[in-house]
Amino acid sequence: MTNVLRVGIVGAGSIASDVHVPAYLKCGDKVEIVAVCDIVRAKAEQLAEKFSIAHVFTDYKEMLQKVHLDAVSVCTPNKFHAPTTIAALEAGCHVICEKPPAMTVAEAEQMAATAARVGKYLTYGLNYRHTPEVEVLKRFVDAGELGDLYAARVHAVRRRGIPGWGVFTNKELQGGGPLIDIGVHMLDTALYLMDYPEPDCVLGVTYQKLGTKRGVGLLGAWDWQNYSVEDMARGMITFKNGASILLETAFAANVGPLDKMDVTVMGDRGGADVFPLKIYQEKHDTLIDITPAHLSEKGNHDLQIERFVDCCLTGSQPLSTPQQGIVLQKIINALYESAETGKALQL
Repeated sequence: MTNVLRVGIVGAGSIASDVHVPAYLKCGDKVEIVAVCDIVRAKAEQLAEKFSIAHVFTDYKEMLQKVHLDAVSVCTPNKFHAPTTIAALEAGCHVICEKPPAMTVAEAEQMAATAARVGKYLTYGLNYRHTPEVEVLKRFVDAGELGDLYAARVHAVRRRGIPGWGVFTNKELQGGGPLIDIGVHMLDTALYLMDYPEPDCVLGVTYQKLGTKRGVGLLGAWDWQNYSVEDMARGMITFKNGASILLETAFAANVGPLDKMDVTVMGDRGGADVFPLKIYQEKHDTLIDITPAHLSEKGNHDLQIERFVDCCLTGSQPLSTPQQGIVLQKIINALYESAETGKALQL
């Protein structure tokens, strides 16, 4: 194991500049950010200048050939997750790839297979797993406090939260809209708490009712004339162990809350809402609610990068695994396919 992790960044957008790079820098002398790559050289140069990164590239393959790296953060649009990740793994780098894993199940499987073959870590930017709420609740779940988790509800819904920057509304580059962008976070959170059961059947519907119209944009003005993704997705997933998840996610919907990100899980000994955390149980012939008096204030993005760095340096296992990435990708793609065909999809 190396003492200092030499890191390269692929993709110089906001997730790199606002999340990955600052989080790496908080790791102190454990990390050296060596290079940054973006197809728009000016963006890469701007990031390099801001954070004093020595090497700038517009081709990640050239970066991997010319600079010795131990790890790579993949912060590109979704279309480029798989090829970039596979190239970095093949070059002998550990990889943290932003969510979702890929565009297709085949890509996610190839990424996992490559990581296994070359013996390098591959983990995904599913940062909600690292929130204090999820960490506390997972301890309760693992201790059997909630019993058998057999049902969950997932919400990732914005009233008018279509991103006005980046390529989030471009289906060719992203693969979809709120389901693959924000819904994936809450879906993964539910699956993680439920110990990632094997999916059985998926039924999904998508809507494009508001994104193609001019309207109020709470996250900036979006290109409504070229909007090509869904603005809402809903679905139901059943699992081979009998469990089920109901999902609702939207960039724009005529609902009350401006932004609702939440997961509810239900077991035969208790249940919980995750954000904010409240646990529901029946004890001593009394219905009780449990809320934590204190939760850690450490940022989940910072903790995610810190743990990735420690895994690379010490050989400990990442929290998010390639195999879980395959399951997550299967469900996402099945929801989209079900919505297109109008039929439930057996996995």
